[in-house]
Amino acid sequence: MLPLVPTSPAGRPAPATLDLEDEIRRLKRERNAVLLAHYYQESEVQDLADHIGDSLQLAQAAARTRADVILFAGVHFMAETAKILNPERIVIVPDLAAGCSLADGCPVDRFVAGRAPYTDASTVSYINFSAAVKAESDYICTSSNAEKIVRALPSDRRILFAPDRNLGRYVAKQTGRDLVLWPGSCIVHETFSMRKLEALLVQHPEAKLIAHPECEEPLLARAAFVGSTAALLRFVESDPSETYIVATEPGILHQMQKLAPNKRLIAAPPENNCACNECPFMRLNTLEKVYEALRDLKPQIDLPVELRERARVPIDRMLALS
Repeated sequence: MLPLVPTSPAGRPAPATLDLEDEIRRLKRERNAVLLAHYYQESEVQDLADHIGDSLQLAQAAARTRADVILFAGVHFMAETAKILNPERIVIVPDLAAGCSLADGCPVDRFVAGRAPYTDASTVSYINFSAAVKAESDYICTSSNAEKIVRALPSDRRILFAPDRNLGRYVAKQTGRDLVLWPGSCIVHETFSMRKLEALLVQHPEAKLIAHPECEEPLLARAAFVGSTAALLRFVESDPSETYIVATEPGILHQMQKLAPNKRLIAAPPENNCACNECPFMRLNTLEKVYEALRDLKPQIDLPVELRERARVPIDRMLALS
């Protein structure tokens, strides 16, 4: 294996004539690097990934990898999880600014203060949190396994679920548990317009509305199927219908179309005439930034040892239950 050193000065833009896809493949080989990409990434990033998945699938892939370098194309809190699981490996991201509205709305000091009245409760925290908040949690979850983790906890145990209130409300309904919900939400999944969705369903009466559980309750009540990003993908692949209105970040449509090329997919519309149904954080990770991150081995994710070790406990609990 070649030494892990930059091949060109950090920060230098890629030449316009460079074949970025070929260069990324070359650098992955030279660095012994693995590219993990979330379903919400741009299609060209997905197509170069070694593992594509939702938060749970990517955490599991990070736990299994033997690569020297992990390039995580998602939000940087997911990359922190990869670093927590692989402290000896280099973990890089295309853009450190790729954050998350859920995490931004719940910094660790606010989280600690907010959970203080619930000393008798187990805290189940969504994976799109900072490592500092993970370290203050009892269990981590994703939309794929939140219901399973809540069901695994003793029925007489109080649960504080943070930070997405819509996902928490959905899990409470599915499990029959009375959850204490943190008042957070995803800017993407709260943007869908029920008025426009109803019009689409009238226009396409044969279509099935499928939705991510981070969407608001009236939309979930109207949906034919509710599930995590990966579950929505599996549903479209296996369900006999031919047309679907998909209420989640539209990046998933790329993989859906690849797995079900003969089906018609319609992205659920936002309230305004904008691209608000696209995650602005996920879309910061361009192909050029992926190349530059591999070239320069930066930006790197690094965490203090004590924080990593504390944050790993609830992550390991999640993986064991998943």
